[in-house]
Amino acid sequence: MIVPQDAKMLAETMRLAVAASPEPPVLLDRFREDAYVVDVDVGADGTDVVIAGIMQHIEEAGVHSGDSACVIPPYHQAVVDQIDRIREYSRKLATELEVRGLMNVQYAILDGTEYVLEVTPRASRTVPYVAKATGVPLAAVAAKVMAGATLRDLGLTEEPVPRGRFVKEAVLPFIRFPKEDPILGPEMRSTGEVMGVGPDFGTAFLKAQMGEGCRIPDGGTVFVSVNENDKPDVLPIARGFDALGFRLIATRGTANYLREHGLESGDVYKVLEGRPNAVDLMKNGEIDIVLNTPLGGDSYYDELALRRTATQRRIPLITTLSGGAAMVEAIRAFRERGLEVTTLQEIYPESISRKSGTPG
Repeated sequence: MIVPQDAKMLAETMRLAVAASPEPPVLLDRFREDAYVVDVDVGADGTDVVIAGIMQHIEEAGVHSGDSACVIPPYHQAVVDQIDRIREYSRKLATELEVRGLMNVQYAILDGTEYVLEVTPRASRTVPYVAKATGVPLAAVAAKVMAGATLRDLGLTEEPVPRGRFVKEAVLPFIRFPKEDPILGPEMRSTGEVMGVGPDFGTAFLKAQMGEGCRIPDGGTVFVSVNENDKPDVLPIARGFDALGFRLIATRGTANYLREHGLESGDVYKVLEGRPNAVDLMKNGEIDIVLNTPLGGDSYYDELALRRTATQRRIPLITTLSGGAAMVEAIRAFRERGLEVTTLQEIYPESISRKSGTPG
């Protein structure tokens, strides 16, 4: 599966598709990458339907759900505003499909409209995460329902309310594959998952990043290189890093845009423009965070060395604006509140009795 960014990439993708399999069909979809994605896990017994968990993906549409970080409960207002309708649609789908056990639905939200991406009438990979985030042993509940029990028999009659923020982050293997482009897309590449827990989104996101091995700097230099479409939306992120005391440097076009809007930014050559360029600065230890949002085939190829170098040197690499905003919140939360260790058993002590099969 490939997302062509322009006509040139589309032509090359079709050539590769036909070479790999000359028999039809080749399936084409058109979609918007700036849509919010929401995952919903549902429990049903043929009569009652209970929403088990609602997750907002941090990356926008276009990134495989298995590679996207996500948070329970949703935190962005554009998603929160649609939650009641998403609940209603999910219940209707489970009822019409006569689900007994678990079901997962993925939605895209764009301009206030909800689109169903897929409905999976079985347990999804999100179930362990949702179970930990809500304190409800969903796999055990679903197995008993499939064996004849009802949700009411098992005490699951209402949507569980998470006690805090729970962020799931994908563990990606790019460090072991230095020739691969470490950019997220529609094909799943993650090899595992971790979860961060906190009273707010920033703290939970920070813990999730630390859990998957990402070193979050408390200061230093942020290198910014974004495509033309993303420049207006990068401003609040750049202002966030600036307010935290980070120095901003950027490629010429991005740097000019930042300065035009009141932000100080140093200029850095692109990889193909000259030396010293961004890759040179990373090798010299002069860049602490990379925010790079490519668009179009030429941009993807030109900036490949940039992304590879960041990954191999374990410099935090952010390839979406939503990821950049989350990083700002994580660093701000650490500055304001620090870190505390909390076990799931402390958050959901009653889940221990549930696991043993006793009421509670």
